[in-house]
Amino acid sequence: MTDRIYIRPIALVPGPQTEHGNAIRLAGGMVYASRFAVILRREGQIAERWLAAPDTMAEVLGQLPDAVGAEAEAQWSNLTLAHPPIELGARTVRLDQPQVMGILNVTPDSFSDGGAHDSPDAAREHAAAMVEAGASIIDVGGESTRPGAKPMWEGDEIARVVPAIEACAGMGAAVSIDTRKAAVMEAALEAGAHLVNDVSGLTHDPRSAEVVARAACPVVLMHAPGSGEDLHEGGAYDNVVFNVFDELRARRDAALAAGVEAQGILLDPGIGFGKSLADNLALINALPMFHALGHPLLLGASRKRMIGALSNEVAASDRLGGSVALAVKGMDAGVQLHRVHDVPETLQARNVWRGLRDAALTDFSDLPD
Repeated sequence: MTDRIYIRPIALVPGPQTEHGNAIRLAGGMVYASRFAVILRREGQIAERWLAAPDTMAEVLGQLPDAVGAEAEAQWSNLTLAHPPIELGARTVRLDQPQVMGILNVTPDSFSDGGAHDSPDAAREHAAAMVEAGASIIDVGGESTRPGAKPMWEGDEIARVVPAIEACAGMGAAVSIDTRKAAVMEAALEAGAHLVNDVSGLTHDPRSAEVVARAACPVVLMHAPGSGEDLHEGGAYDNVVFNVFDELRARRDAALAAGVEAQGILLDPGIGFGKSLADNLALINALPMFHALGHPLLLGASRKRMIGALSNEVAASDRLGGSVALAVKGMDAGVQLHRVHDVPETLQARNVWRGLRDAALTDFSDLPD
């Protein structure tokens, strides 16, 4: 008999005063949670579900089977865990508010902007524009991971990404390398990258965890169901939210066992990778639960096909509205990093969102103590 426990925030509020203090600050950010579902799964099925608030959580956790008690306590602690900033070269990226990671694809075949930035001059110009707009990190990728894309030899990928990374690092940007190959990670880090963003969660290349651990650099572990060249294969779930949660926890644990530093791990549920429209919508609605894993979250939903599926199949280049809507939904869930194509527009939405959050903290200032 296999029992698993999950604590899912189900009521988010503008500030603790709206609940007379009976709310937690979710993951140390600008979002507060006041009600939670504590869900016990047994053999893959929901066995019991309790509702709790911060002042009743101890009572609910005390009713749980011994086999899941320690995990439940850890998840409850993680939901309130404030994450320290990540140091990326000379840049410090705070995680107590949403930050924007700008996408720099130096590929001819990416699903949304293939070929637009694959020359050195075009890449440098686009990166500079994103940095000037306020992107906290530039994420450089040299291999398309869209469905059906052909895998690339690591030497070709290195030749694509290194000049772009050097250019970004030269302008003082914090740089991420979007790759699943250890040799590319090594070359990128040598060229000035500060963070590894691996869409395979360090599973594609057997050396990748060693490279990250040795470099002691932050790493994003993304969920994708495919274990081979096609990361979109094998996307069959009995419950996509619980399955992705469990698999991200397993990949996190494997990274820790390989020597990767816990404070350097970020998690990404992998929107669009081997997931149906219904799967993607379920994951986005459940984003607050993933804070229970105890690591900062990254959301990469920009221009994804799910937006087209909900919008008369508009082209990827016409998905700005949907991309911003999903980013704001992620902000409402307390997601710390947002990987986007449209940096100025997303940052404008973030700034308005933050203004509303700041104002909400004083909305009830005249209430009696």
